[in-house]
Order: sequence, then C-alpha cells, then structure tokens
Amino acid sequence: MSALPFVRVRQHVNPLAQKYLTPANPLEWEKVYSSPHQPLHLDIGCARGRFVLQMAQVEPRWNFLGLEIREPLVIEANQFRSQLGLSNLHYLYCNANNSLQPLLSSLPTGILQRVTIQFPDPWFKTRHAKRRVVQPELVQDIANYLAVGGVVFLQSDMEFVAVEMCDRFAANPAFKKVGSGEWLSENPLPVATERETTTQNRGEPVYRALFERIS
Repeated sequence: MSALPFVRVRQHVNPLAQKYLTPANPLEWEKVYSSPHQPLHLDIGCARGRFVLQMAQVEPRWNFLGLEIREPLVIEANQFRSQLGLSNLHYLYCNANNSLQPLLSSLPTGILQRVTIQFPDPWFKTRHAKRRVVQPELVQDIANYLAVGGVVFLQSDMEFVAVEMCDRFAANPAFKKVGSGEWLSENPLPVATERETTTQNRGEPVYRALFERIS
C-alpha cells in the first residue's frame, strides 16, 4: 500500500454548528458492501478509521461502518480502504447525532449487531455537555436498530465521560450492562484503538463497559 499524506484537521468540531445539522442520506447497502447481509459493526466517531481498518481484516465475515464528523479524515480513510481492497469496510462523513435513523432505517432486521463508541470528545465545560455524542436520543436510535443480543462497547480515558455514557445506556430499558464490576478490565475486541494503546502505555486507566440489547 502506498503512503498517503497525513491529513491535519481540528481536534474538535461543534456538532451543533449549522454545517453539521443536515442528516446523512440513506446508504444503498448492496453497493457499499460485497456481502451486504453479513453482520454489521458500527463505529461511531471513528476518527482516522484505523481501528475498523484492522477489524475488517481480522473479521472478514463482518461488515464495518465508521462514522466521522470531520470530512477530510473520512476521505483519507476511504483511500486507505480502497488501497487495501477491503469490500467489507466503509467510512461515512456525517453527524451521528442526527444521522443514525436515516442511515439504519434501510438495514435488514438483525444486521446491526455491534456498536463501538470509543474515546469520544469529552467537551469538559458544563455548557458544552450537549455537544457530547452519547445523548439519550442517540441511545434510543441504537436501541431501535441493534439486534437483540447485539452489544455496545464503550470506552474512554476520562472517567466522567465513561460514567455519563454508561448512565445513558443504563437508563434505556432496551439495554443491560454485561458483567458484575463497574468497569471491564480488558477490551473484549481483538483490536485496540490508537488512543487506547497510548493511554495504557502511559500507565493511565481506561474505563470500559459493555451493554447488551435485551428487548
């Protein structure tokens, strides 16, 4: 695979800004994936997409969709995917907070089986809390389309963000937290994100939780 130039973008963008208020159009799934009826893993806030890029190679019998609000990163990620010839991976530029319903409404029932939300922007200031990605409406959108028995994996290096994400999924009766402890000690997936690896290499904690779609 030939090298691509490293795209530089702003670390944070305001999802409530006018340019991000238009929802994404529905996808034609049969044109996106070579085997559109494989189980789908949705990665919300995929950044440069390296996590799902590796996952798509490790699990070729799954399809992977990475959503990212910074368009240059999506263009770059799709270039990497094309160079590798991966037909089970796609990246889409959109605002997940207003795009899940139109995107997922055309999916065949039971296809969406795994969702990951990893190290989302923390938006530390209280007045910016409404910019955080895991809002009750997003949790409900996931509940509406995730297959029963499907899972949502959450992780952050900011404990208050992890607690808020967990509280919002726990408040929705469609989800049940997996495991008895407050946090998972290990990542249940075969691939770690770059942020996860960097955080652990610094000896800092990662707060992880897994929720199952129960009803």
